[in-house]
Amino acid sequence: MKQLFLSMYNALMSGQDTVFCSIIKSYGSTPRGIGAAMAVFPDGSISGTVGGGPIEYQSILHALDVLKTHQSGAKDFILTPNQIADIGMICGGNSTVYFRYVPTGDTTTAELFKKNAELYDTRSNAWLAISLSDGAMSLYTHEYGLSSAFPLPVDTVAALAGTRPVMSNEAACYVLPLTRSDTLYLFGGGHVSQELAPVLVHLGFSVVLYEDRVQFSDPALFPGVKDIITAPYTEMLSRIKVTPEDYIVIMTRGHQGDYELLEQALRTPAGYVGVIGSRSKIVATNKRLREAGISDEDIARIHTPIGLPIGAETPAEIAISIAAELIAHRAKHK
Repeated sequence: MKQLFLSMYNALMSGQDTVFCSIIKSYGSTPRGIGAAMAVFPDGSISGTVGGGPIEYQSILHALDVLKTHQSGAKDFILTPNQIADIGMICGGNSTVYFRYVPTGDTTTAELFKKNAELYDTRSNAWLAISLSDGAMSLYTHEYGLSSAFPLPVDTVAALAGTRPVMSNEAACYVLPLTRSDTLYLFGGGHVSQELAPVLVHLGFSVVLYEDRVQFSDPALFPGVKDIITAPYTEMLSRIKVTPEDYIVIMTRGHQGDYELLEQALRTPAGYVGVIGSRSKIVATNKRLREAGISDEDIARIHTPIGLPIGAETPAEIAISIAAELIAHRAKHK
């Protein structure tokens, strides 16, 4: 999303009109669900995606028409069996895509896109609100409300601002989550972490690496992470403030480091606590945690062995199994 908004801002600043496209309704089996978004430019190039294949191709064609007519609005793409020939797909379902024409002279919207992109470098909750009646767009945050004039009261937008995209027929408003305040703290900078970090960044997680060795805290090893903390593991609670929205993933070089971090992590409200390791290691670690006063209820919060059971062996494969588990957890708790 960050690159999508930056590309729209840059296009507008260089004298190109753009069209912002986003799925506002989705039923049945479709390539992408509500919230998928892309930008279309006059030469037919795009940034982002609404699912690929015929539905995206037809959306691009319609967006190019919008660039000519200057008419924003929604269009249905029918994927049900009886109407499958409409766009040549074999899956059932249908999607509604909203097309917002943005002319190069619309500096207010251009600055909004720039601000949206900048939010991805902050730890905050923010939403993009679009009025489907007149195409007005505004940034919404709990702290500051709406960033610009909007036809709906701020309370209406606030009620729609959740963890999933929402389209309200009653309010004729579409609210798209942009950024979330959650952070994934990755403890340990070894081979698996080096494979895992860029994958998580690509998946939209805000990753902070925490490592106690300088040589494994090299930013070159962890492109895209939000921050790197180099400090003893025993200082975890004094170095970071963990919220219920945050993730803790532990994969240090030894059992002692894992234990030190687990003992502290289970005293935080973290929504996810995962640790790499064998089942025998788990039994020994749990015994030490109980001796340190950690309850069985808290011990049960630990996801271990971390990662989905896909037969992963190499660091890269293990990273994919862990990323898959984190995706599943994030989707479940949305």
